[in-house]
Amino acid sequence: MQTTTYDPLYLFINGAWLAAAGRDTAAVVNPATGAALGRLPLATAADLHLALQASFDAFQVWRRTVPAERARILRAAAGLMRERSEHIATQMTLEEGKPLAESRDEVLRAADYFEWFAEEARRIDGRVVPANRPGVQQLVKRQAIGPVAAFTPWNFPAITPARKLSAALAAGCSVILKPGEESPSTALALARCLDDAGLPKGVLQIVFGVPDMVSAQLIASPIIRKVTFTGSVPVGRLLSERAAAGVKPITLELGGHGPVLVFEDADIDAAADDGAANRFRGTGQVCISSTRFLIQRGAYDRFVERFVAATRKLVIGDGLAAGTQVGPLANPRQLAKMEALVADAVEQGATVLTGGKRIDGPGYFFEPTVLAEVPMTARIMHEEPFGPIAVLRPFDNLQDGLAEANRLPYALSAYAFTRDARTAIDVGDGLEAGMIGINQYRIIATELPFGGMKESGHGAEGGTEGIGYYLTNKFISQA
Repeated sequence: MQTTTYDPLYLFINGAWLAAAGRDTAAVVNPATGAALGRLPLATAADLHLALQASFDAFQVWRRTVPAERARILRAAAGLMRERSEHIATQMTLEEGKPLAESRDEVLRAADYFEWFAEEARRIDGRVVPANRPGVQQLVKRQAIGPVAAFTPWNFPAITPARKLSAALAAGCSVILKPGEESPSTALALARCLDDAGLPKGVLQIVFGVPDMVSAQLIASPIIRKVTFTGSVPVGRLLSERAAAGVKPITLELGGHGPVLVFEDADIDAAADDGAANRFRGTGQVCISSTRFLIQRGAYDRFVERFVAATRKLVIGDGLAAGTQVGPLANPRQLAKMEALVADAVEQGATVLTGGKRIDGPGYFFEPTVLAEVPMTARIMHEEPFGPIAVLRPFDNLQDGLAEANRLPYALSAYAFTRDARTAIDVGDGLEAGMIGINQYRIIATELPFGGMKESGHGAEGGTEGIGYYLTNKFISQA
């Protein structure tokens, strides 16, 4: 029977679950009701020092653990995640707000990453390079880079930590993970699966705290050899500077403002129906979400009518309620931001076709909103909304569409809909984005790289590429 009880919250350091005693705490709130779920312990400087030392010590053991054993533990953890998926999904919906069906899917996909990288652990190889001198053997080995500091946000509290943890652990690295404080229980549930699967003590630490203090102490430590961050562009810049001070590599997956090019020859109804579902999935709090819908002028009116109708049909409510398709925003800050963006767009001359305001009552609910005729001076044409607002604009030809799609410094995801093979090739080549969907919005797969370009970050997670960012090359020349 499904339970809606919220799990106790801890820090997880050196294999021990540390409660709030003697530590400052922060409230974790159910965004659907505004009610407090629990109190989250915040790490002290001493806690972080202990986590760093535990990571250093455990790395000396884990790096020498044979790949087959690392793979066994990751596979076992994936199995436990699947067994516990209903409980973990419920925790996620309670603290983050997304519909339970989306939470279930996320937990299962997180398990897939651990299973995928369990196999990648067995494929870490090197090469023998023929020498230009007799009697010399030349080897290139790929070895774990060292302890990792990983930072993840609140919007995908299972799959984002999973991408980082699975690859880093498969490579032989130890990890200190700081998840988002709004949704801590999900990450702790993943850690419990790894712990129960036999991960050696100290290989993984989970800490929460004041973000600036935690990142400053962890990244400055000589123990940390690699940094990985998913979150906003401004914070990504800050962490890049801190990593650069120690000449440490950093992987960044930052914001997006995903353009969608819909050409006149496309399946307009499918592009609109699926586009509304994609835009408002996760209440729009999705970094790869489609946000700017650019429709070729001849199909504009039809697309707008269909998209608005699909948006109005969406069921809004508590993520635990049956049938909910759009949940609450994560926190009051997001609500205030949506109101400000809509007000600015309307003041600049935009038309609200549906939605546009917060929903009265408990929780942080905002109506799925569609804006048309948005002038280029509006903030939303330049800032990632990260909420349930879609922008619709016409374009005339391929060159115009690509120019608008590529105008912003964001380059994480982009989409295009066309039945013409030549157009599909041209937009695939011409769009500036790390991930591109042609005639579909589902572009994420465990076996493929996830990452952006320009100010949306650098590096990749997932796929065969993902593990490489946790490895270093060592050249050995032996006479």
